[in-house]
Amino acid sequence: MNDASDLDVTGPRPDRLVRIPVVGGHVAAYVYGEDRAETVLAINGGPGVASEYLRRALQPLVRAGYRLVVHDQLGTGASDRPDDPGLWTLRRYVAEVETVRDVLGGGKVHLLGHSWGGWLGIEYAVTHPDKLRSAIFSSTGAHMSVHIEELRRLLSEFGTETLAMVDRLEDQGNLASPLYAAISTLFYARHSSRRGYLRGLWKAGDVNLQIQEALWGKAEFRVTGELKDWNRLADLARVRVPCLVTVGAYDYLTPRSAGLIHASLPDARLALFAESGHDPATDESERYFATVTDFLGSVP
Repeated sequence: MNDASDLDVTGPRPDRLVRIPVVGGHVAAYVYGEDRAETVLAINGGPGVASEYLRRALQPLVRAGYRLVVHDQLGTGASDRPDDPGLWTLRRYVAEVETVRDVLGGGKVHLLGHSWGGWLGIEYAVTHPDKLRSAIFSSTGAHMSVHIEELRRLLSEFGTETLAMVDRLEDQGNLASPLYAAISTLFYARHSSRRGYLRGLWKAGDVNLQIQEALWGKAEFRVTGELKDWNRLADLARVRVPCLVTVGAYDYLTPRSAGLIHASLPDARLALFAESGHDPATDESERYFATVTDFLGSVP
């Protein structure tokens, strides 16, 4: 580990920025609220996207008195960007999160994972349940086949011909088609950050496509990477710490996916945000953070 205070930082300026060695290179990790007693270890979505959006969104936790640790996953943001497709596996990412926790988290942490960060957070939680005080799984799922079924259901709400067009374009590999881009834009306008789209603030971040292809695939609505057959519902019984599952009513990782996680955890509560898509922290910020801080405050 080495100090990286002179590194150019996008997003909120951290109290401390360090570079941590992991398999494949070094990752940049950001610490906010350095002197706080309890640590929230947060994992951003993607895969292949930097942590800036989540670091911005979670600043209310710092103001509420928590120490926040977030890192740019290897291959993204200010972390190293090795050109090695063999690095992008769930197992290596779990080891990466554990290294960050061990170096900066100290003891047991409150884990918060959003979207892909929730998938990775679930994988981490079932592998290292003894390292957690609690877990928050935000806008995520634990059964990939169910998620794909839900994506197709949501697409069909635009019309059966829209779903057929998506299938045809993905079968052809014609992902650069303007029609495919238009359908994707309409889909995310409805099911991603609804407030961000309405205000014209939402934009796709820089994506490391090598990572995205290895774990998810090339297409938007079809998974062909390592996550294709991923299902951890049965294994959630190992996670015996208090858990919070959050989901937006319009979320593309839908209330059905959230409900299955909630039902599979031994000690969990479920929060549905009626006006939100995939980003309740933005769409209903005040209620989201009231829910999260109330939950964290209830953890023994």
